[in-house]
Amino acid sequence: MQNTAQPASQAAPSPSLATQAGQLAELLSRMGEIASTSGRRDLVDRLSAARERVLDPRLRIVVVGPLKQGKSQFVNSLLGLDVCSVGDDETTAVPTMVAYAETERAELVIAEIGSDPVRIEVPMADIHAVTPADPRAEGREILRLEISVPSPLLKDGLVVIDTPGVGGHGNPHANSTLGLVTSADAVLVLSDSSQEFTEPEVAFLRQVVSLCPAVACLITKTDLYPHWRRIVDADRGHLAREGVDVPLMPISSMLRSHALRLKDESLDKEAGFPALYDFLRGVVQRADVLTRKAVALDVRSVSEHLALSLGSELAALRDPEAAAAAVAGLQRARASAEEMQKRSSKWQQTLNDGITDLASDIDHDLRDRLRVITREAEEAVDGGDPGKDWPQIGEWLEDQIASAVGDNFVWAHERSLWLAETVARHFAETADAHLPAVNISDIDGVMDPVTSLGDLESGRMGITSKVLVGMRGSYGGVLMFGLITTMMGLALLNPISLGAGVLLGSKAYKDDKESRVLKRRADAKVAIRKFTDDVSFQVGKESKDRLRQVQRLLRDHFTEMADQTMRSVSDSLRAAQESASVATSERSTRTAELEQTLKKIASLRSVAQRLDPEAVEAAAQDKTAEIGPAS
Repeated sequence: MQNTAQPASQAAPSPSLATQAGQLAELLSRMGEIASTSGRRDLVDRLSAARERVLDPRLRIVVVGPLKQGKSQFVNSLLGLDVCSVGDDETTAVPTMVAYAETERAELVIAEIGSDPVRIEVPMADIHAVTPADPRAEGREILRLEISVPSPLLKDGLVVIDTPGVGGHGNPHANSTLGLVTSADAVLVLSDSSQEFTEPEVAFLRQVVSLCPAVACLITKTDLYPHWRRIVDADRGHLAREGVDVPLMPISSMLRSHALRLKDESLDKEAGFPALYDFLRGVVQRADVLTRKAVALDVRSVSEHLALSLGSELAALRDPEAAAAAVAGLQRARASAEEMQKRSSKWQQTLNDGITDLASDIDHDLRDRLRVITREAEEAVDGGDPGKDWPQIGEWLEDQIASAVGDNFVWAHERSLWLAETVARHFAETADAHLPAVNISDIDGVMDPVTSLGDLESGRMGITSKVLVGMRGSYGGVLMFGLITTMMGLALLNPISLGAGVLLGSKAYKDDKESRVLKRRADAKVAIRKFTDDVSFQVGKESKDRLRQVQRLLRDHFTEMADQTMRSVSDSLRAAQESASVATSERSTRTAELEQTLKKIASLRSVAQRLDPEAVEAAAQDKTAEIGPAS
């Protein structure tokens, strides 16, 4: 495997993500130590989970597009390594994940029923020969191929995923590809410059934009087609008319490979990759902002819980006479928290009803879309001979179903986000709430490819079959008219009987042809309905599974938040009550400890506040608003 040096201008697209992750992890660890000292194991677990997310700052770049658009060659040229198989036919049959490692390594990730996926090491020399039927899988489903390589681009956390091509007759990969898009940090959609966007490409691009906020469309193979500029302009027009706002970047993977080999920055610029690197830098910056906002939220929330209990105890120690009033207030707060837990049935009912309604709506939407497609397909079948048109009908049908399933998937995703926000609003009526940070670290839960459309008899007949059909029909006519004409003194075979045989034979051939067409139409309709039923069955099951995951995630998240609030109030009340019995000699020591701990909490909270740009801006506006009236 060749690893060529990158041009100087094409170094990694961002500062070290590992350095930033280490700083954020240190902040979480320091807050976790305070929570541990305070006996709040629940808050320690929350901070530990946040720290694990921060220490795995990988950004998933998913490369998608139709068949034969140069996806694998693009990944190879982007990394400067030969990691993806390139050829004229469909070469990427399983998703290929390429990540950084000091030494080269490849593993097949294989589904194991009832347990975690199994990993089987693959020699680097065999990575181009991996197929869904690889004998190493022993008949089990291959989830993906993971390749680790020492690429400078990947060193700071980027992970590139090459996907099987979408679209084309008999291709089942569009659904599984959309499953990857939902958990991607950025998606690169490839389309070559040989022709303008097709309708299925625009539909797929619209679905991708709905599922991922960072999408770029790369127009590949500009070195092969001199008219690529006209194609790019036409593509921009198509996207403008469809209301799809994504950047279009013409690139040449071949020129990029030559630029890496020759270390020629001008050639690399001509290949179009600097614009791509600018896009990736923006993705890294957005991911960094989101990570810092999440860390700031976790630190602020934990600091509030700790300050409530420690501050209550400190107030009671400083002024024992005011402790009684503080205890009374905390008792009311605990009663309020208990009431909040009792009233939690509201958001839980919203969640349960929302999931039930959503599952019903998604299933109805899918069935309705498939029913419309089935009717249109049957009309096309009735309008001609499906034996002759079956390849075209099959390609159209699978494109339409892929688009329908994708739109249904996108709608389910959008409705799930809406449901999460609704549940959060209802929960916030009784307590502070924020939406859970969903972290998908693998790609095992993607939508499986559906079955392909069945074959149909072509209806073509050889000359021998046609003659036999005609002879069977003409035999009765020759015999019948021949017997009649014998009574007139003519021979059995005469012009009249032969003519009647030809006429009846022709009619028999036409009747047989019509009956065969009718049979093929019936068989085609059965095949279409079976195909759509299989799609409905499989996709419906996957949709229900995903909605159940959403339900469990939201239920566990908000239940945990309610428990943390109740725990904080209870600890505050207990500390305030116990402080009254603390000896005078211990009071000053404990007061000093609490003051020192609260100063640490305030310091960490201040650091976390500066991590969130929106919070900093809001604080600055509030300060300006306060100064304004005073001046």
